[in-house]
Amino acid sequence: MKNAGVFSLGNFEGFLYFQTMQIKILAIGKTDHPAILKLMEEYGSRLGHYIRFELEIIPDIKNSKSLSEAAQKEKEGELILKKIQNSDELILLDEKGKSFTSIEFSEYLQKKMNSGLRQLIFVIGGPYGFSESVYSRANGKFSLSKMTFSHQMIRPFFIEQLYRAMTILKNEPYHHE
Repeated sequence: MKNAGVFSLGNFEGFLYFQTMQIKILAIGKTDHPAILKLMEEYGSRLGHYIRFELEIIPDIKNSKSLSEAAQKEKEGELILKKIQNSDELILLDEKGKSFTSIEFSEYLQKKMNSGLRQLIFVIGGPYGFSESVYSRANGKFSLSKMTFSHQMIRPFFIEQLYRAMTILKNEPYHHE
């Protein structure tokens, strides 16, 4: 996996209803910790056996230390919004978002796949969150926990949850209640 740019994972064998939708994660800033990268690659590779999946890293804002938090969020927001099409469903990973159990999350994804949606985009923001323009465009906000995690750590956690959801939908023995 590269720290910047786009990589796609996907073995397009499987059920037809898994083939129509793509899941994309947009994330601000590179991941430079090898263990985090390894986990992202591992679960991204596993996820690619079930659904088209793409992780796109939006490079860090240059000279961000000279910007206020609000200015940095605005600049990141502009970069995020350039990556979104009108037909995309945009979900922000935000600590104030809706929480799901793993089963509930798998049911949510199944509904989106059944709806004919072409691309479901989840966004992991930078360290200060999202600009108002990104919040305005978003179709929803999800929280993985009431705790706060770094925007680096949330990446492998969320990719693993996507993989877990797919194994739940296929009744595979990965998830245990």
